[in-house]
Amino acid sequence: MKRVVLFLATNLAVVLVLTLVINLFGLGRGVSAQGIDIGAVAILSVVIGFTGAFISLLMSKPMAKWSTGARVIEQPANATEQWLVQTVHRLSERAGIGMPEVAVYDGEPNAFATGAFKNSALVAVSTGLLQSMNQDEVEAVLGHEVAHIANGDMVTLTLIQGVVNTFVVFLARVVGFFVDKVLFRKEGEGPGIGYFMSVVVLEIVFGLLASIIVAWFSRQREFRADAGAAKLMGTPVPMQHALARLGGFAPGALPKTMSASGISGSGGGWGALFSTHPPMEQRIAALQQMR
Repeated sequence: MKRVVLFLATNLAVVLVLTLVINLFGLGRGVSAQGIDIGAVAILSVVIGFTGAFISLLMSKPMAKWSTGARVIEQPANATEQWLVQTVHRLSERAGIGMPEVAVYDGEPNAFATGAFKNSALVAVSTGLLQSMNQDEVEAVLGHEVAHIANGDMVTLTLIQGVVNTFVVFLARVVGFFVDKVLFRKEGEGPGIGYFMSVVVLEIVFGLLASIIVAWFSRQREFRADAGAAKLMGTPVPMQHALARLGGFAPGALPKTMSASGISGSGGGWGALFSTHPPMEQRIAALQQMR
C-alpha cells in the first residue's frame, strides 16, 4: 500500500494546521456569544475541507519521491530501465494518457502511481519487485498503476476526501460548541479554550472514522485497477500471477505515509475497515471472473 495513506496523512495534517490558524487569528466567526451560525460554519467547513484535500493532491507526487527516495529515470542506465520506460510508454498510449515519469526506488516488492494530473503523473517500482517477478508480471503491475492514473483515482479520491473533510470540520465545530457551552463556558461569553481544544480533538477522532469511508473507496479502486491492467494487456492472467506472487511476500516496506499507494496491502480483523486494499484472494477471484 502507498498512495492513499500519504494522501490521508497529508490531508489530516493540512486540515489541522488550517484549523489552528483560523482559530488563532479568529477567522472562524461561525461561533460567538450569541450562539452558532450554522450557515457560516458550513461555508468555513467546505473551505477547510476541500483546501486540505486539494493541497494534499498537489503535494502527492513530490512527497512520494521524497518519502521513498525514488529516482526518476531521465536516461535509462541499463536494459531493465530501458524496458521499464518503453513498457510504461506503451501502456500509457493504450490507456490514452500522457507519459508518466518512471522511477525506481530501493525496497521490498511494491510499486505505486501518484500525481495530481493524468498527463503528468509518476509510476515507480521497487528494486525488490523487479528482482522477484518475470517481465509479464512486472508489466501487469505497471498496467495496474497506469490504470489508476487513467481512472483518475487521485482526483476522485480528492473529491471524496473533500466531502468527508467538510463533514468532519462541520461536526467538530457543532459538537465542540456544545461541549464548550455545557462544560467550560459561562453564559454570555464567546467561545473559550474548551471549544478550541474540542474542535482539534474531534477533528482527529472524526477524521479517523471518516478514513473508513475513504478506505472502502480505495478497495474498490484496486479492483478497477486490476481489471484495467487486464484490459491493457489483453488478458487477466499476468495480473493474476502478479497478485499471487505478491501474496507470498509481506507488503513492501514503505514509509508509513505511503502505505496505501502500493500494489499490495492488507489488514485483518478491525484493521480491515481501514485497509486500503482488498485481500489478494478476492482480487484474484475478481480477475478470474473476467472473460
